[in-house]
Amino acid sequence: MTLRYIALLIAGLSVFTCKTWAVVDVSMEDWVDVSLKGQAEIPCIYTLKEPAKMIVWFTKLPGRDQSRRRIYYYDGQKTVIEEGSEYVGRIKVTHSHEPQNARGSAILIIDNVQLSDQREYICTVYNVSTDSGEGRTRLQIFNSPSLPVIEGMHTGISVTVEEPSKVAQCKVDDGYPRPNITWYKGRFPLQQSEEVKTMELVTTKPNGLFTVHSDLYIKVEKTDEDALFYCEVKYFVPGGVRMTETKKINITVHYPTTEVTLSVNPHDRLIKEGDTVKIRCVGNGKPPPIFSFTHNGDELSSDEEMLLLDNVSRSNSGTYVCQSFDLDTGTSFEDSINITVHYLDHIVVTPEETVLDQGDDLTLTCNALSSLPTQTAWYKHDMQLVERHVLELNNASYDTAGMYMCKVTVPSLPDLQELKSVQVSVRGKPKLTVEMAADPVNKADRSVNLTCHAEGYPSPTITWTLSDQWTGQPVPVPEVESQKTDTGVLSMISVRATSKLTVNCSAANEFGTVNVSHKIEASARVKTTTTQATSTKGSGSGVIIAVMIICLLLIAILGSMLYFLYKKGKLPCGRSGKQDFTKEKASKDDIVMEMKSGKSEEAVLLQGINGDRKSPTE
Repeated sequence: MTLRYIALLIAGLSVFTCKTWAVVDVSMEDWVDVSLKGQAEIPCIYTLKEPAKMIVWFTKLPGRDQSRRRIYYYDGQKTVIEEGSEYVGRIKVTHSHEPQNARGSAILIIDNVQLSDQREYICTVYNVSTDSGEGRTRLQIFNSPSLPVIEGMHTGISVTVEEPSKVAQCKVDDGYPRPNITWYKGRFPLQQSEEVKTMELVTTKPNGLFTVHSDLYIKVEKTDEDALFYCEVKYFVPGGVRMTETKKINITVHYPTTEVTLSVNPHDRLIKEGDTVKIRCVGNGKPPPIFSFTHNGDELSSDEEMLLLDNVSRSNSGTYVCQSFDLDTGTSFEDSINITVHYLDHIVVTPEETVLDQGDDLTLTCNALSSLPTQTAWYKHDMQLVERHVLELNNASYDTAGMYMCKVTVPSLPDLQELKSVQVSVRGKPKLTVEMAADPVNKADRSVNLTCHAEGYPSPTITWTLSDQWTGQPVPVPEVESQKTDTGVLSMISVRATSKLTVNCSAANEFGTVNVSHKIEASARVKTTTTQATSTKGSGSGVIIAVMIICLLLIAILGSMLYFLYKKGKLPCGRSGKQDFTKEKASKDDIVMEMKSGKSEEAVLLQGINGDRKSPTE
């Protein structure tokens, strides 16, 4: 603002210099820019030969009415602001004067500028000789608008419409002066033409500010669905022009279908029976047309553009056709695709079940119908025997009997495979095998598990018997567990022996009977074979030995006492009274004790004291 005043002073000085005949010269700017609600300063620079006597400010409304309205008066001593004016309380004037240069200034300051303040302001200066000069300045008000808003049409625009269609609208509020809207497609502004039109609506709000609506109409093309549209708003500010943009939007373009494509999921592998198949029909139009499906000429029901085939079978193979119908244009297009559902039938084995005599030969064949090349192999006990569809068994024996498995696979489609088993039996007398799952001697109180496997056909019957080796008496048979095998029967028992046992397994069918026996020893601990015997006979021998030991101790004590009395003379002995303690033969009163264990015997003979005893008085 200071530079503006200096420029005005220079301009006033030059006028004064060039026009020396002017008594009062006033210099003012053509216009002053200010923002709404801001503060405006309108300078009035004057030069005169005599002192200024009076300065008056007027306003003049634009238009035909050329009348002036005084708003301010200054006579050098007092200041007057016209009462009833809209400027009361909002204006003031600052004065300055340079007597040596005959120059002065009067600056009109307007606070809280309103749109109604946009008018012409006239400064009139009088000297003492009532000569006058005046200047004029137009006050220009500005207000920056709100951010512009763009909105596309919610419905699609068809390329088949001949005239331009409305695709978007742009709105900007509260601008002053009126903002300008320019439409862009990509980086390029859109110009009015036969294909592009804009319609603009300007509204003045009660507060005097402008609202601008702009609608864009274009004749859309298919490529417009990828284009970005936006509008640019230019508006004036004090001293210049500014610009802002809306966000960029896409528009929905409708165009007819000209091509239909069928696709199958899964597309990267062969289809087999039991799979779920999705056939999708896609058109290149927008929106998608109506689709219909046929299979080998028969109409199918579908869900819009997708046909779902669940748990397909070979009957689903064939040609599928998708046909589109466009409601807008009435055009129709179609595409077709061939589908093959591969299969592998159940295996047929001949013969299915076979009973052979020992020494016979047998040929087994395995076949399965498939839509693809197959591979066949025979197995027994999970071991592959041959890799072909024929299995030859020669010179049948019990080893030949069992369950044989045929497996048919499709190398190009591993998920396709079939299994079929066939039982081969060999007639004959049972073949018996007995196995013990632990040491025959039951140690640490562990049970002995016995397994008896009988092979043969018809399936043998297995019988278990147990007997005590000491007494020969039968012992109850524990619970028996039996199960059939590929070649016969498997029977199992668990025996916990308390004495020596004999276990017999017998297998019988119509061709004969076979027996196998096993002996099981009772529980025993090393180096204590006698005391740890659990039979009744062993317990009786231990009691007898304990009684004999006690008797021997008592006899020894009694003999020692008698010998002591004899030495002391307490027992007189005559010829007739002496007793012989060293007889070599035992009398009928001798005591005999026998100690026995399970494997050895010992005899101890103790001779008693026989003879007559005489009293001491004899």
